[in-house]
Amino acid sequence: MNWFLLLKTLHVLSAIIGVGANATYGLWSARAHAETAHLGFALRSIKFIDDRMANPAYGVLLVTGLIMAFTTYAINRTWILTGLAIYIVVAVSAAAVYSPSLKRQISALETEGAESAAYRSAEARARGVGIFMSVLLVAVVFVMVFKPQV
Repeated sequence: MNWFLLLKTLHVLSAIIGVGANATYGLWSARAHAETAHLGFALRSIKFIDDRMANPAYGVLLVTGLIMAFTTYAINRTWILTGLAIYIVVAVSAAAVYSPSLKRQISALETEGAESAAYRSAEARARGVGIFMSVLLVAVVFVMVFKPQV
């Protein structure tokens, strides 16, 4: 068996799981705001999927990508460094802004309700950084697929 193809398959599947899960968050949120009785369930589900599915997939993605970069490609290739730099920005944004905002959003919903200033502030922050990270994730996918030689 070709270990590289196995590793690459795991890498691609991890990207599909991580990016695919993240792509659903806006849909969960839109549906929940259309049916506010389910808002708490939807937000807790987003948090669960993020913690148990998307983030672990991104961890596997990083490990498999680094293994391939050091064993098959070269870590100093422009497309690898560009993808890695964007990945780091997304990871820092997720850890420093998105996850805490989502936690605050859930907490504010449970204690003050969806009409509270605290909830609306946390929701706006989570939505804004979520859109920002989504654009960056599409950029990473683009760089990894097309491997531009700048």
